[in-house]
Amino acid sequence: MNEAHLDKTALLSLFEGMLLIRRAEEHLRDAFARGSLCGAVHLCIGQEAVAVGVCSQLTECDWIASTHRGHGHFIAKGGSIEGMLAEIGGKASGICQGMGGSLHVTDVSKGMLGANGIVGGGLAIATGAAFAAQLDGGGAAAVCFFGDGAASQGVLMECLNVSALWKLPLVFVCENNGIAEFMAADSINAGKIADRAKAFGMPSTTVDGNDVLAVADAARVAVARCRRGEGPSFIEAQTYRIRAHCEGLEFVGGIEWHTEKLKEWTSPERDPISRLRGVLISQCRCTDADLEAAEARVRAQIERAAAFAEASAPSDPGLPLRLAASTAE
Repeated sequence: MNEAHLDKTALLSLFEGMLLIRRAEEHLRDAFARGSLCGAVHLCIGQEAVAVGVCSQLTECDWIASTHRGHGHFIAKGGSIEGMLAEIGGKASGICQGMGGSLHVTDVSKGMLGANGIVGGGLAIATGAAFAAQLDGGGAAAVCFFGDGAASQGVLMECLNVSALWKLPLVFVCENNGIAEFMAADSINAGKIADRAKAFGMPSTTVDGNDVLAVADAARVAVARCRRGEGPSFIEAQTYRIRAHCEGLEFVGGIEWHTEKLKEWTSPERDPISRLRGVLISQCRCTDADLEAAEARVRAQIERAAAFAEASAPSDPGLPLRLAASTAE
């Protein structure tokens, strides 16, 4: 995407969106380290450009399905920070009343159909949403975020096939973050991930997933194709996972190949937030004061959300049983 076509407000919105995800994830990282959270917490620090770039091209009427690493997608689609932090903290005020936790942050009112603890679990959900959108005829699109680990799941082939046959308004977004839990992603995936879609006659592209402008541009083309009724597209966004598979498994940082790659991907030249900051400054669109103001707004938002979550009552452990009983009736 040519940044000259974006005004200062649009560029700042992308910057602030990525910064909000980064600071929320850092808050969760620190809370887990203090022992304030229970259960698995999978962070997307360093991958913010994919969520923000794609969701910048969507409206509230569009749908997304996410992965176990879904906080960024939730935030980028407009989900409540207060509700998310409360949910992950097991509070009744959480977006799922504290029953879903980190792996299942969901806000259907914003078009966020949920994070998913099953690898590739969101693929069929997003395909169903795309089919519903097609039947509705309102021009909505669906996006499925999934990782390189899901790129070799059979459900991906099924969803690619049916979405191509029926020309569903669906965008497949593979966040190839280089690591499948504890292994290099290319050690378990044969061939190029983006080529999987080509077998179904589907437009497919590979982008720098740490360049929010490149991601937004690819998403713009794919979403426009959906709205014209021309069918699905596939985007492979190449990024890198900075944190361990989940918090508490820090030993992954000792793997030699990961340690070397980490130096490269956390450099100012590769970090998505630093890169956009550089564009904003170099193109004379923003001053240091503009960016400091954005940082202050984000910091205040995280502080308010954290205070809200902290003050909220714990979730009700009897709620699932009561819901099940009411459903049975």
